[in-house]
Amino acid sequence: MLAALRHGHAGVDLIAVLALAGTLAVHEYLAGALIALMLATGRTLEAAARRRASHDLRALLEHAPRSARRRTGAGVTTVPVAEVAVGDLLVVGPGEVVPVDGRVEGAAAVLDESVLTGEALQVERARDEPVRSGVVNAGGAFELRATATEQDSTYAGIVRLARQAGAESAPVVRLADRYAAWFLPLSLAVAGLAWLISGSAVRAVAVLVVATPCPLLLAAPVAIVSGLSRASRLGVVIRDGGALENLGRARTLLLDKTGTLTRGRPRVLDVIAAPGAKPTEVLRLAASLDQYSPHVLAQALVDTARERGLALSVPTDVGEEPGRGATGNVDGHRAAVGLRSAATARPDWAKAVDTRALLDGAAVAWLTVDGHLTGAVLLRDPLRHDAPRTLRHLRAAGIDRLLMLTGDRAAPAHEVAAVLGLDDVRAELGPADKVAAVRAERERAVSVMVGDGVNDAPALAAADIGVAMGARGSTASSEAADIVLTTDRVDRLADAVAIAQRARRIAVQSALGGMLMSLAAMAAAAFGLLPPAAGALLQEGIDVAVILNALRALRTDQAARLPLTPAAEALIHRFAAEHDDLQDVLDAVRDAADRLSDSSGPTALAAVEETHRLLTERLLPHEYAEEHELYPALAPTLGGPEATATMSRAHTEIERLSRRIATHLQLAHAGGGLSPEQLDDLRSCLYGLNTVLRLHFTQEEENYFSLAP
Repeated sequence: MLAALRHGHAGVDLIAVLALAGTLAVHEYLAGALIALMLATGRTLEAAARRRASHDLRALLEHAPRSARRRTGAGVTTVPVAEVAVGDLLVVGPGEVVPVDGRVEGAAAVLDESVLTGEALQVERARDEPVRSGVVNAGGAFELRATATEQDSTYAGIVRLARQAGAESAPVVRLADRYAAWFLPLSLAVAGLAWLISGSAVRAVAVLVVATPCPLLLAAPVAIVSGLSRASRLGVVIRDGGALENLGRARTLLLDKTGTLTRGRPRVLDVIAAPGAKPTEVLRLAASLDQYSPHVLAQALVDTARERGLALSVPTDVGEEPGRGATGNVDGHRAAVGLRSAATARPDWAKAVDTRALLDGAAVAWLTVDGHLTGAVLLRDPLRHDAPRTLRHLRAAGIDRLLMLTGDRAAPAHEVAAVLGLDDVRAELGPADKVAAVRAERERAVSVMVGDGVNDAPALAAADIGVAMGARGSTASSEAADIVLTTDRVDRLADAVAIAQRARRIAVQSALGGMLMSLAAMAAAAFGLLPPAAGALLQEGIDVAVILNALRALRTDQAARLPLTPAAEALIHRFAAEHDDLQDVLDAVRDAADRLSDSSGPTALAAVEETHRLLTERLLPHEYAEEHELYPALAPTLGGPEATATMSRAHTEIERLSRRIATHLQLAHAGGGLSPEQLDDLRSCLYGLNTVLRLHFTQEEENYFSLAP
């Protein structure tokens, strides 16, 4: 207490110290011993509630390259990165980190820039294009002409930003000290008046004894520690009690996109086949060829093909050109998957693929078989299923401003923001831009920043509360954060906010309730009705009541999380897996509609017949099982059958459109083929069914499948 007073801090402990000194002065040793016990207990609880880890950002420093390979007339030599000068010609090998900012010399470079932008897709930099330090060479070796020294390069600036932002973070004023600002002078005034009026020092000591702010010393730490314990059970590691208190007061949330709102890795969006080919065969051939490729898009193709149960062939004579794709022999055909060659003819269906890729913000992997374009696979980093529900819960919890800060391109960022209903989106931001945006939001309200990449570390350190997606995110972002989500579920953030608000509310209730009881006891002591020892025992009783109330923060708030039975959880996992298996059916529906746009002949009719077979044998049984198994199991959790009524209506529409397609096939078989008057309605049915299915699948994944961990 003396050390704190020397620094000008008269905190909540001052009353306890004065009461302890008073009991010694008037020989009330039992009261003094009880006060000492209360002080020791409060100190221990407070220490447990304020376990703050260091924000040393070790991973940022570990990622930074220590050396560079410099090419001179005498050959290539390894030098410390600090010795690299502007104009030096450097060689960057496969998998190496670019040591300094520069420009590509010679062959194009294929780079993984996710460490800076957060975007999972790799990029190609042509000759003379700029390259920033800190990115990883994802292709073959290339030469780099240095345009900056180590200290002036991008990555060194990120490290400096993180350190500066962390140093500028304002200290959290603990809840107890905020209440002590008025309770301390009030207690001293009552004790002084009691002594002055009665002339008895014992009365003053008795007032100080019952005024000993144990509800403050105990209630807030107990409630906060309980909140930390509750959060940890859900995979939310909160570094200290101050962060939990601050999270309960937050009103603005800033989120990175890639890896936070999206899954952080590309997934197959759609498979388009050329006339005469099937989407499933396009995906199978492309995945077969890409089995041995380390490229992030290749892995997405292989994973999707295996999820859909496709039998992959073993390719031979496989070669891969960094940044272009793979070539090889598959099932006796020469195939290539990746970027389309400029020499390859570009048919009309391929032009439609390019247009759709632009509209959807997707990457395209083209499949060429024996020199002919056979199909294309669209890939995109999809939205997390639990993201929309999480943001709705955050708004309900009092977060009134939601913003996205991302290094990604503007088009996909704005599309994600529109789907999620965000208040604002800032795209194509560098680490410095993110820090500036966070600082601007801190001026308006207590702000939370959520991210998962190294590029997010400075912004996390600059925010009032930094939250890192630690399950697959960067170690640097976790080191810079106040809160780490150890599970790969963004909905845990909404849980953390609910826990923080509840713990803070209980802490305030306990502290105020305890102080009101202490004020009543102070009045009794001032009139001589309560001697010091009895006052100390009464204060102990108040402490017990306060602690028991504060321990309520350990209990689960039933309103915060929907209960889910094990049977319902198992059904969710089952139908989520079936959604993955049924993606080829959705592709077939759209492909059949596209075939009708090109022709009404036997090929188009065969595509419609195959689509109807898939609907009858696979899709409709899935929808029937959902209606009669999944929805009844979820009804108690969601508040009754009315909660799934709109989804049941979608099942009805899917069945209606399927019957309509079946009727068209009966007419075609009776008439020897599709008649011209059938085409418009049949095409409308197929496109409409494709739209309804994709929307229905998305709604189920967002509203129901996100309930299960």
